[in-house]
Amino acid sequence: MSGFDRRDAVDRLERLVDTVEEERMPVPVREVWAFGDVALGLDPVERLDVYLTKDILMRDDSADGGDPDATFAVDGVGKSVRADWAADHPEYLRANANGHAAPEKCLAAHLLGDTSDEEPIHLEVCNAPFEDNVTQRLRGATMREDYTQLLDPRGVCLWAEGTRSDEAFRKLRESELALPTLSAALEMLGMDEEAAADAARELHAWREEQEGVTVRGDVV
Repeated sequence: MSGFDRRDAVDRLERLVDTVEEERMPVPVREVWAFGDVALGLDPVERLDVYLTKDILMRDDSADGGDPDATFAVDGVGKSVRADWAADHPEYLRANANGHAAPEKCLAAHLLGDTSDEEPIHLEVCNAPFEDNVTQRLRGATMREDYTQLLDPRGVCLWAEGTRSDEAFRKLRESELALPTLSAALEMLGMDEEAAADAARELHAWREEQEGVTVRGDVV
């Protein structure tokens, strides 16, 4: 699959937000943003970029006092993801390379479903709000000179703290958002013109190499 028709891309975002609203997630979700190509009004949308702000699970009230690790094939259930969610959705339970439950991978499995591997979707998951993480990632990418770690700042909030933005969805459907080029957006965040152009080229090249679903999680 090479991309989404614009209408299909926005429909896909609406289904994702519906799932967040209506179903219990592996961890609490606070925000859902769309960013990049879909926010620019492109048609088709070659890759659908979604950002989720989640809570770090400090205490799982759904655990019944037993040992979830003895029940599931991965560690960390009841610690990094909810135990009752894992019991209801074992098919979506995912682990990182260390065998520990990975919230970002669990969210991707639940939200994108069984056909997710075929969809050109990139999911960013972090405990920090989108706008805060844009500046955090910019500082980190600049220090490491690795601009593939940048977060495209051209985003629109679709859902926050239980409230859906119908206006944001309308503007996405009608391509009403007026957003700058990536390099111009990076300049607005403080990069000089040459560095912003280099960073934009590097991030675009990284995106073009990605296929199917990609998921990235970080903690700020």
